[in-house]
Amino acid sequence: MAHVRKGDLVVVTRGAYKGKRGKVLRVVGQRVIVEKVAMIKRASKATQQSPQGGIVEKEGSVHVSNVALFDEKTGRGTRTKNVVDGDQKIRVGVKSGTKFPSPGMGG
Repeated sequence: MAHVRKGDLVVVTRGAYKGKRGKVLRVVGQRVIVEKVAMIKRASKATQQSPQGGIVEKEGSVHVSNVALFDEKTGRGTRTKNVVDGDQKIRVGVKSGTKFPSPGMGG
């Protein structure tokens, strides 16, 4: 399982998009699609939803090893470890100790 999940705020740590931040939209295998990062252009046929068709710009994917969870406390990316807190597992920043609740899990 990847160290980032859908809804996490991440920062790109390596590659052409280094330093860019965004929310994870989807996790697809070993790659993540981050909002407004790695934008690509695709040709689109005309459909009933978009009668014009044309060139559509959308997010591409970044390898999961090139992103890190963004820590608001330190203002940079952080590595995490899983810690059992009561009856649930949470992610905790290794150096800062910041707790990262699972998005969409209510805590």
